Amino acid sequence: MSQQAPIRIGIVKLGCIGCAPLLEYLLDERADRGDITVRVVTSGAKMTPEEAENVIKMLEPFKPQLIIIASPNAALPGPTKAREAAKALNAPIVIITDAPAKKAASKFEEGGFGYIIVEADSMIGARREFLDPTEMALFNADIIKVLAITGVFNLVVKTIDEMISSIKKGEEVKLPKIIVNKDLALENAGFSNPYAQAKAMAAFEAARRVADLTTEGCFKVQEWEKYIPLVAAGHELMRYAAKLADEAREIEKGIDQVMRIPHRASGELAVKKKLIEKLPSKRE
Repeated sequence: MSQQAPIRIGIVKLGCIGCAPLLEYLLDERADRGDITVRVVTSGAKMTPEEAENVIKMLEPFKPQLIIIASPNAALPGPTKAREAAKALNAPIVIITDAPAKKAASKFEEGGFGYIIVEADSMIGARREFLDPTEMALFNADIIKVLAITGVFNLVVKTIDEMISSIKKGEEVKLPKIIVNKDLALENAGFSNPYAQAKAMAAFEAARRVADLTTEGCFKVQEWEKYIPLVAAGHELMRYAAKLADEAREIEKGIDQVMRIPHRASGELAVKKKLIEKLPSKRE
């Protein structure tokens, strides 16, 4: 029997949210999956409709069988243009975005799109007097740590892998309709110790509340001497969220119960807890 060709995954990035920078690597962390091949196209920091249309054109020759579009606030004109243009590629489309897009969830469903909306993937403090390249990189490092440890990335991986599995089997792809709150995230984090789980919950909630400060500082307050402390406070809160998340993982390390779910070369996820332990035998 001939081996099945790898499933073609197209990833579109418009702007940046915490789920975006490592998205393609979450699906193939050891670069040895044989069941998928991935292409990433991006507009960089800009999210205009023109940029969005151009990146979809870049994806066309790849002929993706699954399209993932990651952007801040997917209700904005640029991300809206991207998903509408992507329809012409005749592949299932799932949107990964942040909390402001919750108001458009029903429109996503009406348009035939899946979505993963992550409440803790908060907006950065994008004021020129505060945000420079170093501050931008540090904020993203902190938010990535929070999303990784609190279970958000595990959920994203599991959801996308389920769609890939359906395509491999020739089945209809069930598009996700997921709003990731603290409870759903922590269900996928695999914590054993209740104190670790409590710290992770606090980290998720702190990260979620960062958007209250950065949104106020970026869009509601116009006086520079008032908005600079607001966006700085948002970044300080995200730094402490990352610290709490790190403490939660350290507790799990101390009892040798860190959950690891590596991909096998076939794309199947394996699960183990103890550090000095082989992976379980592959399921037949």
